[in-house]
Amino acid sequence: MTGRTEMVAMRDGARLATDIFRPDTTGPVPAVLERTPYGRQLPSRSEITAADRAPAARADLARRFVDAGYAVIVQDTRGRYGSEGRFEKYLADGADGFDTLAWIAAQPWSDGRVATMGLSYAAHTQAALGCLAPPGLAAQVLDCGGFADPWESGIRQSGAFELKQASWAFRNALASPEAAADPVLRAALEAEDIRAWFARLPWRAGHSPLRHHPDYESYLFAQWTHGADGPFWHQLGIRTADWYDRYAPCPVVHLSSWYDPYALTATRNFTGLRRAGRGRQFLILGPWTHGDRSDRVVGEVDFGPAAPLDSWAGDWPRYRLGFFDHVLRGAAWSEPPVRVFVMGGGSGRRTPGGHLDHGGEWLAAEDWPLPGTVFTRYHLHGGGGLDPAPPGLGAAPVTFDFDPAHPVPTIGGAFSSLEPLATAGAFDQVESPRIFGGTPPFLPLASRSDVAVFQTAPLARPVRIAGPVTAEFFVASDAPDTDFTAKLIDVHPASADYPHGFALNLTDGILRLRYAEDRARPRLNVPGETRRVRITLFPTANLFLPGHRIRLDVSSSNFPKFDVNPNTGEPEGAARRRRIAANTVFADAARPSAIILPVLAG
Repeated sequence: MTGRTEMVAMRDGARLATDIFRPDTTGPVPAVLERTPYGRQLPSRSEITAADRAPAARADLARRFVDAGYAVIVQDTRGRYGSEGRFEKYLADGADGFDTLAWIAAQPWSDGRVATMGLSYAAHTQAALGCLAPPGLAAQVLDCGGFADPWESGIRQSGAFELKQASWAFRNALASPEAAADPVLRAALEAEDIRAWFARLPWRAGHSPLRHHPDYESYLFAQWTHGADGPFWHQLGIRTADWYDRYAPCPVVHLSSWYDPYALTATRNFTGLRRAGRGRQFLILGPWTHGDRSDRVVGEVDFGPAAPLDSWAGDWPRYRLGFFDHVLRGAAWSEPPVRVFVMGGGSGRRTPGGHLDHGGEWLAAEDWPLPGTVFTRYHLHGGGGLDPAPPGLGAAPVTFDFDPAHPVPTIGGAFSSLEPLATAGAFDQVESPRIFGGTPPFLPLASRSDVAVFQTAPLARPVRIAGPVTAEFFVASDAPDTDFTAKLIDVHPASADYPHGFALNLTDGILRLRYAEDRARPRLNVPGETRRVRITLFPTANLFLPGHRIRLDVSSSNFPKFDVNPNTGEPEGAARRRRIAANTVFADAARPSAIILPVLAG
């Protein structure tokens, strides 16, 4: 294998640092491209396998592909590490990717065909490139990323702002070329206490931990303050859905997981590109957190020996190499269009490692949602019940006070980049000293007065779900604006190992009320007005065993996963005041609130 570094010029003259690894052979070969903001010469923490837990250096990973006859190109994105230009998150990657692909095709060692791969941001760069359908783009592996609709998930979630963008900006400002070149700038950033700053949200431009690095502060506040859907949210690089009918017509693998922030993105891109006829699409959904596809333990839960992707793919490098060999060289490929891991079925005991044995198994399918799915309404009942039977006439609503000064703390879930504030994954929904915002005496979230709990009776027979999850509520509030949240939970019964049971979070969602009817034209709430809202939870798959309960928690905050609505109706990202809101969820025959679950037949 031979390797060298070149500074590849983009259309505006900025040069991007690019490492090229080639086989020691003559003649043109296909190429594999990764574009990353995380350092082209640094090990990737996601490039591990179940057999080898040490992150692989990109040169070592490249060798596996080079030995198979591919050239491998790894490039720092604009304004990161060795590359020139100004970093503006996401927005330059379409054009820069196009120019890089054109450069590769012009090289004498290239046969003109390029496959792309990469995790997270390196998946966003791939989707931005694919939207422009450049000549020679032959295959893609979008690993946990590639925004379908950033207003719906990834940057905002139905109006609420995902605070991982703030913690990511701070962490990566520290790793910026500007901080590396300026010891005063780096010292100023290192002196900031990010936990203390999160305790004093909202931030203001010029008065945030990013004030030392205006470029990073500027793009963050642009995301934070653009609340309504509009041109900002349809820019190339952050919204693939606008490009489905023009996307590169090549095979694409979409991989995500139940505790990853891009599960909704992966399923939307899979279905959108498939319906648009843009090439064969493959979808993989596991039980992991972001980029941790070789794990069986996620948070406090063990999903069993089948959980790692390695259990059926060998390992992730082998899977990608097999996919590229199939597309570029005609090798056999027997993968189904969809692989989904259905959580559940375990003993419910504590494993020797100290985790809940929840278990699970893989299903293969031809499409998403899975054929045979029955979307079933589980209605909220005024006394706290959850049942397919509709509620009765005159059932009492549930009203709770939501105080933005004391939001419901995030305990696991589908997100990334929030460390050291919060950890993604599967957890018992009980506060503890390690939970940011948790308070003594560290009781279950269900005990809070601002969490409305609805649950089934202990199940007499198993219920297996896999697919999209939505909640349709009739609500009211006395505030000009507020949020409503929904969280789906599998409640394990009490046992010797878990005397209090175990409330396992499966998926959640949020809606900012001003966007309930029209995401592009927000309107403030009329106090006491009944409004019908639809909350998109992330997709999930789980087997609820007999004796378990299906539970839905309804509230108005999930912090620090999302920013906290001050309930005042002030412009997004610019609030200075806050007030307590009395929020109501109706559960009667005239206003039947429900969660809609994708139940699998049989």
